[in-house]
Amino acid sequence: MSVELRPLGVKCNIQCQYCYQNPQRDADNILHHYDIDKMLASLEKEGEPFSLFGGEALLIPLADLETLWAWGFERYGQNNVQTNGTLINDEHIRLFKQYNVHVGISMDGGGELNDTRWAGTQRSTREATAKTQQAIEKLCLADIPPGLIITLHQGNASADKLPLLHEWLRQQEKLGINAVRLHLLEIDSPIIAQQYALTDAENLVALQSFRALEKTLNTLRFDIFHDMRLMLQGQDAQVTCVWKACDAYTTRAVRSVEGYGQRRNCGRTNKEGIDFVKANIEGFERYLALYHTPQQYNGCQNCRFFLACKGQCPGTAVEGDWRNRSRDCAVWMALYEQLETELCTEGVQPISLHPARETLEELILTDWVNGNNLLIGDALKQLEK
Repeated sequence: MSVELRPLGVKCNIQCQYCYQNPQRDADNILHHYDIDKMLASLEKEGEPFSLFGGEALLIPLADLETLWAWGFERYGQNNVQTNGTLINDEHIRLFKQYNVHVGISMDGGGELNDTRWAGTQRSTREATAKTQQAIEKLCLADIPPGLIITLHQGNASADKLPLLHEWLRQQEKLGINAVRLHLLEIDSPIIAQQYALTDAENLVALQSFRALEKTLNTLRFDIFHDMRLMLQGQDAQVTCVWKACDAYTTRAVRSVEGYGQRRNCGRTNKEGIDFVKANIEGFERYLALYHTPQQYNGCQNCRFFLACKGQCPGTAVEGDWRNRSRDCAVWMALYEQLETELCTEGVQPISLHPARETLEELILTDWVNGNNLLIGDALKQLEK
């Protein structure tokens, strides 16, 4: 679980055309002010380390950044920030080192590969991309290499662009980057789908290419493949939230604190442009419904990978309706099939082929009915008793 602190909400200095936060911007739900005391009071109640988030987190003045990170460091000995990297300067790097700030940078590759992260004109966009690349290099030289988040789309992961992206990643590994998270494009409008989305086949080819690339790298790893293997083995305690039955109205894995101390949910589930108040009671109706709904009606009925996938993130649901399974179902199913075969070859039985899979599913479904979210690993232990 993580706490995201968003002093300025979705306010940003660039205009990524595919950004999942655009519905909020289109509704003009953008903060321009914040109250540090109210934010810190809410963070105190959360009682966990926080990640400074946006929009663009580094639009906040340096003095306020230092106030927030000094508070976080005093209590937890660490801090986190997610940024597009264009605003990072030497003073930010000083604060990162002083207050043990782990930096995450969202970037889709070098040069033209990052053009979808638009900054107004192509020239301004390329200049912004160059600033982000320079920031990555400075951070690595300062011995605080950032983690990277890369969104896959036509501009960086089509067949002609993949070799360029692979080469860029090899260069980042040489700098010191070792952790990369891959995101399939979250599609919130037909226009975005037409202009930027890859087909299921293209997404699968891209992911397969990164799996092959990973085997040639020394230290750089893509967490998505590691997580999916763990899910197939029923080792789901530490995997990414997208595989863990997220309720769109409570988003257990992400608790957001806004500029005036309000508690909100993960922005990926926000399709109406409204920051809904976080619900007090967690529900698992989506997963109960998906389990029983035929696949032709956007459900997951009879899918042997249901426990490992659970319809994936509700933010990627078909037609933006959290009740449906992920629009990327065909991609995840094909990848799970490949990983399943690999595990069997290694002599490891995946839960998708477990002789008591239906009993395992029933244990977890019963827990969902009762308002709980039983880990697969704990359900397996119950079967062994």
